[in-house]
Amino acid sequence: MNPGLLYAALAFVCWGLLPLYFHAIKAVPPMEILAHRMVWSLLFLLAMLGLRRQWGWLPQLLRQPRVLAGFGASALLLAANWFTYIWCINNGHVIDASLGYFITPLINVMIGYVVLHERLRPLQGLALALATAGVVWLAWQAGHVPWLSLLLAGTFATYGLLRKTAALGALEGLSIETLLLFPLALGYVLWLTVHGQNTFLDGATAGTRWLLVLAGPITAIPLLMFAAGARRLPLSALGFLQYISPILQLAMGVSFFHEHFSAERLAGFAVIWAALVLFGLEGLWRARRTAAARPAPAR
Repeated sequence: MNPGLLYAALAFVCWGLLPLYFHAIKAVPPMEILAHRMVWSLLFLLAMLGLRRQWGWLPQLLRQPRVLAGFGASALLLAANWFTYIWCINNGHVIDASLGYFITPLINVMIGYVVLHERLRPLQGLALALATAGVVWLAWQAGHVPWLSLLLAGTFATYGLLRKTAALGALEGLSIETLLLFPLALGYVLWLTVHGQNTFLDGATAGTRWLLVLAGPITAIPLLMFAAGARRLPLSALGFLQYISPILQLAMGVSFFHEHFSAERLAGFAVIWAALVLFGLEGLWRARRTAAARPAPAR
């Protein structure tokens, strides 16, 4: 068995089960959870870098203000994505969160077409049109645009675009992003403390405090497993595996969080799923065709 398959699958399962973690600490306001996630993630990542003695990249990066500014932008997008996701879970919008991550790959295609001027293949265009029709149907049924889903998809897809062109790997990239966000997070926690609103110190149970501390490894470990899997798997396989997360989120939204999932809403999701199947099959067919066209190795 390809170890990359195991690493990637475990990463997506961990991300799919995140709603259970945020539900367990729902007594803590979303902004405070976000601040703790930044603080404890940085401490965990610094410990990882220290154990691996992996510091050579940092002095070089600090001498490149334009590259640092790029990571500042990706850090803000990551923070916006994290906050929106936490808010969704703790305010009864788990299904909306799952929809966001279902449509993220198609938003990636659209960004590639608009921003990077990538050629949109006919079946990709059809998949994008189908997904758009599904989102329009959901908006019409709900009486409003699914802003939460689109915000999650848009921030994560744009974050992916910036990280795609970044010069650092997963561990170093997340470390510099959390390092840039750390002053804001620490300042917010100190402000809460001064005003007597720090839930971590006042009101939280011992279990909640430990869960907040665990935000560091809970954030970093799946990302590192994903990076390890991505290096060992073709993009087509990775693309299919990524749907583990929103499928688990949707299942939990219906069964565990008991969110309303009407037949009309199911119809909208079905159209988007059809678009994803078409998108995935087209990518798989393209990958196999490319592999078949390669010349056979000399003997």
